[in-house]
Amino acid sequence: MNKHIVLVCLAAAGLALGCHSVKRVDADTQIDLSGYWNDTDLRLASDALIEKALAVPALTTFSRSKSRLPVIIVGNFKNASDEHLDTSILATRLEASILNSGKAEFVVSGDLRDQIRAERQDQNSGYTSDESAAALGREMGADYMMTGSVKTILDQYNKTATRTYFITAELTDITTNRRVWIGEYNEIKKVIKNPSVKP
Repeated sequence: MNKHIVLVCLAAAGLALGCHSVKRVDADTQIDLSGYWNDTDLRLASDALIEKALAVPALTTFSRSKSRLPVIIVGNFKNASDEHLDTSILATRLEASILNSGKAEFVVSGDLRDQIRAERQDQNSGYTSDESAAALGREMGADYMMTGSVKTILDQYNKTATRTYFITAELTDITTNRRVWIGEYNEIKKVIKNPSVKP
């Protein structure tokens, strides 16, 4: 009797495992399951904003007038949408593309800057040799701050909903507070039919 129960349990477990399926697809494959922000939306928005950012006249003008590359720090990329999404990925893609283009230099911000400052202070606390300790007061100041946001507009009637995304990135002169560039991407609009729950 016990053997029969064990066999039934094993068979049930085997059936449950048989329902699980994983399929690898190309990273650029567009897959929309929920209607929410996904990797395709991130790629479309960042690619469009990167193209605009690399053509910013202010960066070229700055380089010519100062005879050096402008220095940028990344500020807050705000999630002003009605869903949970990680805007830091968008900020990192923009930063990497501009940096790799050779049109600007970046300095770190946020927690990473605090970590580096703590390490520098530790190196100058007497435990590290003078020859190898990082010097204090040598940080590079930023000329511009890059910020941005992701916003959504939701329109719903009966069991059909539309979600429209507005993604922006801005570059602001830190000395003058003058906004020198605004890039916008608003070409992501999704129609969700028969949602089982509110989008």
